[in-house]
Amino acid sequence: MGDFVFGHTDMSFGAYAEYKCLSEDTSIALKPSNMTHLEAAVIPFGGVTAWHFIKKAAIKPGQKVLVVGASGAVGSAAVQLAKSLGAHVTGVSSTANMALVKSIGADKVIDYTKEDFTQNGETYDVIFDTVKSISVSRSLKSLTKKGIMILSAAGMPEMLQGAWVSRTSSKKVMTGVISHTASDITFLKGLMEAGKLKPVIDRTYSLDQIAEAHAYAEKGRKKGNVAIEV
Repeated sequence: MGDFVFGHTDMSFGAYAEYKCLSEDTSIALKPSNMTHLEAAVIPFGGVTAWHFIKKAAIKPGQKVLVVGASGAVGSAAVQLAKSLGAHVTGVSSTANMALVKSIGADKVIDYTKEDFTQNGETYDVIFDTVKSISVSRSLKSLTKKGIMILSAAGMPEMLQGAWVSRTSSKKVMTGVISHTASDITFLKGLMEAGKLKPVIDRTYSLDQIAEAHAYAEKGRKKGNVAIEV
């Protein structure tokens, strides 16, 4: 009794409530000892999404990983998670967010307003598009022969295109709905306590500013996460 926890309620939502009942196998874990409640609360959404796909792609030390949308909630988690596995990480972001992406561990940052990664001649073992902003067909040439493209925000057209690529070539496209368990949250907790996964918070709002917070988040330009302080 009285333990502080953090986690992900997925599509059941309800985390703005004062009290919420959860089953014993819910994706929750004890709050990291080195994090505030606010810092811990922003990790699970982007963290479990990024970890679901990175785990599925089986990223290995030394692999080259490109993260598109590297300053967002999923992107900032993906950069840090890939780095924790020993990958060489390149982030793609706007000019304003390049310093942020570098500060969370990216080895290189591409400013998409000045450079198209599909035209620079580089190839990557994994391309992780966290924001649905790339052309699947145009980006395939930037994958190594057996490379993996992750489309975490894919719509049905991208899913169908990805399925076709996976079936007809040596390259693989991953899409679909994420899944997670308490062990995933516990894994993220360990990285947070080891200083390998840090929260990125753009703005903090009070509970009575919830509409304003959602309006800002839905503009699609936030850095990392928007937090609600209760």
